[in-house]
Amino acid sequence: MTEKLVIIGNGMAPGRMLEHLLEAAPGRYQITIFNAEPRVNYDRIMLSPVLSGEKDYEEIVIHGDGWYIKHGIVLYKGHKIVGIDREARTVTSDKGVTEPYDRLVIATGSVPFIIPVPGKDLPGVLSYRDLDDVGAMLLAAQSRDRAVVIGGGLLGLEAAAGLKERGMDVTVLHVMPTLMERQLDPAAGYLLQKQLEARGITVRTRANTRQIVGDGKVQGVEIDTGEIIPATLVVMAVGIRPNVGLAREAGLEVSRGIVTDDRMQTSDPDIFALGECVEVDGRVYGLVAPLYEMARVVAAELAGAEERRFVHSDTPTKLKVTGIDLYSIGDFADGEDREEIILRDATAGIYKRVILQDNRIIGTVLFGETADGAWFNDLKKKEVDISQMRDTLIFGQAFQGGASANPLAAVAALADDAEICGCNGVCKGRIAATITEKGLASLDDVRAHTKASASCGSCTGLVEKVMALVLGDTYNPAAIQPMCSCTDLGHDEVRRLIRAKGLKTIPALMQELEWKTSCGCAKCRPALNYYLVADWPGDYADDYQSRFINERVHANIQKDGTYSVVPRMWGGVTSAAELRAIADVVDKFAIPTVKVTGGQRIDMLGVRKEDLPAVWADLGQAGFVSGHAYAKGLRTVKTCVGTDWCRFGTQDSTGLGIRIEKFMWGSWTPAKVKMAVSGCPRNCAEATCKDVGVICVDSGYEIHFAGAAGLDIKGTEVLGLVRSEDEALEAIVALVQMYREQARYLERIYKWAKRVGLDEIRRQVMADPDRRKTYFERFVFSQKFAQVDPWSERVSGKDKHEFRPMAETDFRVAAE
Repeated sequence: MTEKLVIIGNGMAPGRMLEHLLEAAPGRYQITIFNAEPRVNYDRIMLSPVLSGEKDYEEIVIHGDGWYIKHGIVLYKGHKIVGIDREARTVTSDKGVTEPYDRLVIATGSVPFIIPVPGKDLPGVLSYRDLDDVGAMLLAAQSRDRAVVIGGGLLGLEAAAGLKERGMDVTVLHVMPTLMERQLDPAAGYLLQKQLEARGITVRTRANTRQIVGDGKVQGVEIDTGEIIPATLVVMAVGIRPNVGLAREAGLEVSRGIVTDDRMQTSDPDIFALGECVEVDGRVYGLVAPLYEMARVVAAELAGAEERRFVHSDTPTKLKVTGIDLYSIGDFADGEDREEIILRDATAGIYKRVILQDNRIIGTVLFGETADGAWFNDLKKKEVDISQMRDTLIFGQAFQGGASANPLAAVAALADDAEICGCNGVCKGRIAATITEKGLASLDDVRAHTKASASCGSCTGLVEKVMALVLGDTYNPAAIQPMCSCTDLGHDEVRRLIRAKGLKTIPALMQELEWKTSCGCAKCRPALNYYLVADWPGDYADDYQSRFINERVHANIQKDGTYSVVPRMWGGVTSAAELRAIADVVDKFAIPTVKVTGGQRIDMLGVRKEDLPAVWADLGQAGFVSGHAYAKGLRTVKTCVGTDWCRFGTQDSTGLGIRIEKFMWGSWTPAKVKMAVSGCPRNCAEATCKDVGVICVDSGYEIHFAGAAGLDIKGTEVLGLVRSEDEALEAIVALVQMYREQARYLERIYKWAKRVGLDEIRRQVMADPDRRKTYFERFVFSQKFAQVDPWSERVSGKDKHEFRPMAETDFRVAAE
């Protein structure tokens, strides 16, 4: 009989536990997850690269919605568990859902420690623990103002580096004499501070925060000397505490964390705990490697497999800041019974220290050159007597026995049980064997099958060396990456073959290109649908089922399940009649929030799904069409007032913006497209950070492209100067059509431009008038089929099932 397994929390540890459990005991449990965050499982280790702009949220998702559906798992997003009834064996969420369990896993994680100083609750004071925190920091960073990060540990420094990359003036305040004092010795802490300061980050050590000052919002941080450091954003990153409140209220044994034995079993035999909320053998953990080991233990217990116990082991510390190489592990404190070997290279900024006790390594600190970290760790774990290599030990593995500094030779010399990936506990032998057994040839394949390099990514170079060692000359790290696991083809090959083979339906494409699955997946279907829409306008019918929820219902879903509606306002211009119509809709449907967007539009938030067609009908009667705020398409053309009103205006920027928007609205593109037209070089419409922008000058129109002002901040590149509005329109349309035909799905214009080359784009669009004209004409043809208002279609009854509830039921019945 199937047992009911309920999991509280959906972080990395329970996600990994489920992977092991589904492999060991598929079908044994009916699984329900309650996640306080309104989203799926993602890689928290990668929050810092998201903050700095190196990755997008989509790149750090571990288990997408399709994974839960595939495994029959019910996931309640945005449901915080508020009570555990151990006698009734049920849990209850803040949304009123009560779920029974046979086995319960608590994975509530940790909460940030907030310094109890005056001003800690002011708007602008943030912690740094989850994606919502990152989103708030990214929003604050758009001001490019001043930020103070309190805490010079791992998270604080990663936050500081990310905010600096986003253009903020950053100061780090740290109460101790050196940075990361728990993981680094003073010498390495000094070098780290020096590198951060070289990047423009101000570091203040021995700085104790007295209060956060501000009138209604953050304005600065006062330290114990009385000095006030100006700031509009304060990030507290001074530590974490296990989140034990729920377990304590349920009567479970709690100390610093939820107390468990080495099988991760709590004081209640039917309840397990894992992750940052746990205390096992007097220790609590915050790094991912021990959390993943807990996941293996819990999975084995739930599967009834061979007994596995949690055993403490030291975990290496690495800083996820591009360009700063840092590695430390073990005990590096001074002691009479200890010796140390040190190497310093002041010019290169290299510092290495190995701490010995009885001729065995007990600790290692590396800064500036960390390639030998895994080797030193292997010697430490195996307690190798290093007497015979003492004179050359500090120079690393490649120099033992007179060997040359050949990186592959060093990897070849590692034992099979040498740990390569510390986060996931993957050894060299397992990687090599899996590559051979399964015929793996790409890094993504190795990550998928072994998890090596799939978490923080700092061991990627080492994993690639193992691959090169096993595969030899056949290993090509630059090989084409498949679109997804459904095919071996990359995006570019698929686009080429669609045209070459005349493929005009998804079933035909999957058959002819030998798709490995019957219907594709959530990664490939939206991409294929876009490619067919773009390549065969008029021949291909847009596939409703291959779009994400926002594009299916033509509105943006919000965290509470309601939607936002943004009508199109040409060039950001509106009228009293339009504003009255919006006000009437807001009153009629009791829409709770109305907001002016950064793209000069009005956003109505909190619309119920079943009300959408009626809202659109009323807006349509006032002359509105969809603003496509949800779409991979043209969203807005922002304008300034230009020569109509501005004394500095050189051209009619408002008129040109309206003309561009009316000409191009409705077109689908690989990713969202935002435009702007500024009437003079003062650039009030902020055209130089858009996908496409125009700066009006006395001599004509300067066309810009490939900017970004979201997760990434990037100024535009100049495409060229034209004399007339007609020429500007033709060049912009040709540029967008070239992007539509050549870019990969979800690839923004600035990323596409970097990949294909700015000069190549200028050559095709500006230097080749025949090609420009051809692109323009293909876009015009496609618009015959694209410029249909989707709101009006749905008001007329299209896809009406999407907006009608199948039945009125509660969450629990729906889940069953």
